[in-house]
Amino acid sequence: MEQTILGIDIGSTKICAMIAICKDGIPHIIGTGFHKSQGLKKGSITNIDQASRAIKDSLNDAKRVAGANINKAVISISGAYTKSTDSSGIVNIPNNEIGIKEINRVIQTALYNASIPQEYEVIHILPYNFKLDDQDFIEDPMGMSGSRLEVSVRIITVQKSSLGNLKKAIKSAGIEIENIVLASYASSIATLTDDEKNLGVACIDMGGSTCELMIHVGNSLRYNDFLGVGSNHITNDLAMALHTPQTIAEQVKMQYGSLLQTGEDLIEIPTIGGDDNNKHQVSLVTVHNVVYARVEETLMILSKSLEDSNLKDQLGSGVVLTGGMTKLEGIRELASALFSVPVRLAKPIEIDGLFADFKGPEYSTAIGLILYASGKYTNYEIDSEKRIRHKHEKLEDEIVPFNKNMNLINPLNNVSNKSSAMITAVNSIPKNATDIKQDLTGITEIKKITTKNNNVFVQFWQKLTQMF
Repeated sequence: MEQTILGIDIGSTKICAMIAICKDGIPHIIGTGFHKSQGLKKGSITNIDQASRAIKDSLNDAKRVAGANINKAVISISGAYTKSTDSSGIVNIPNNEIGIKEINRVIQTALYNASIPQEYEVIHILPYNFKLDDQDFIEDPMGMSGSRLEVSVRIITVQKSSLGNLKKAIKSAGIEIENIVLASYASSIATLTDDEKNLGVACIDMGGSTCELMIHVGNSLRYNDFLGVGSNHITNDLAMALHTPQTIAEQVKMQYGSLLQTGEDLIEIPTIGGDDNNKHQVSLVTVHNVVYARVEETLMILSKSLEDSNLKDQLGSGVVLTGGMTKLEGIRELASALFSVPVRLAKPIEIDGLFADFKGPEYSTAIGLILYASGKYTNYEIDSEKRIRHKHEKLEDEIVPFNKNMNLINPLNNVSNKSSAMITAVNSIPKNATDIKQDLTGITEIKKITTKNNNVFVQFWQKLTQMF
């Protein structure tokens, strides 16, 4: 079956839209669009109108190239305003057979047991360990037999206000949101190999204004973090140190920026606030020192984050660096020295139809969104739309997103309608513990109503029997 998918990476320096045709789980890029970010700062929306226009322009460019009209997209979200927590759940299996409904139920239980702040909304629930009876480290419990299923999950939440602003900007651009994916999660999908995931690996996407870190151990994401520093800060440092406009500082960074020791040559650049004829000379040693100081500080903070995760000793594959900032010469050697683990620079995996200009490390997140939409996620997860996903299956059609206003059961309907409604109620994914409690209360009230109606019918039948 062939389907058209759209991924939009909303970054602090660029917005990239990609359209692909997906057949049998294999995507083929048919259109790309690129626009400079506006109305965003460090991953957060600061001006909805400007952000909306930039998103729309990027999408229109991709549509023109693809010759296709699609307005339903998978969107990236920065880790700037996310919080993550671990939780666990346990359920009994009456029929001793593990299916998607049992896996769904145990993940719901883990969500129920978690303490989610009121001002945050869940966007990912990622199981990283299943336990069946006394057997631990079950990779995939589907189809197995057992009486008790346990799960440990990583729950990623985002601040409701920031998420609301992002949704408004997307909606104003005329786009319907199919899913929201954490940017570091998308980047890891595009860059990490199966061997690296199995051995344990940290993926760091070093962008223009942010660095997004995630740790993958075994079969799922285990830890994520965010740093509001990127390559644009190097540009700002150079502009101040060299007393030159930012546009010139960016050119100096791209042409001469290196973490390796350079010569003492002099370059001539314009002075800030002056005309084109007002220039001065600066040494490449100064350029090197400014770039080195900023990158070293950034990597040291990221190294501290790796230590704080308490998972550094499980990184058998070391660290994978991606993103536009990794184009700096010598960054792999410096990162390897500071992290004390092997470091690999990664570009996103090859996808058919992708232009050469979009194969660089700065497009890892955008390509990861396309791969996510085509089914390249973890074994199991509950996504931002509160639906369960499986690595080897399409989105479960029978799993209905939870809705507080849905009519769970109508006691006046026939038996088949009751059964259908009950299945829907069981398969719904509650958003939080409060929703689950409200559901249970509603079901209790329904039982009372049904019992009452049955009693009235019995009394009426008895009177008819006595009369005739």
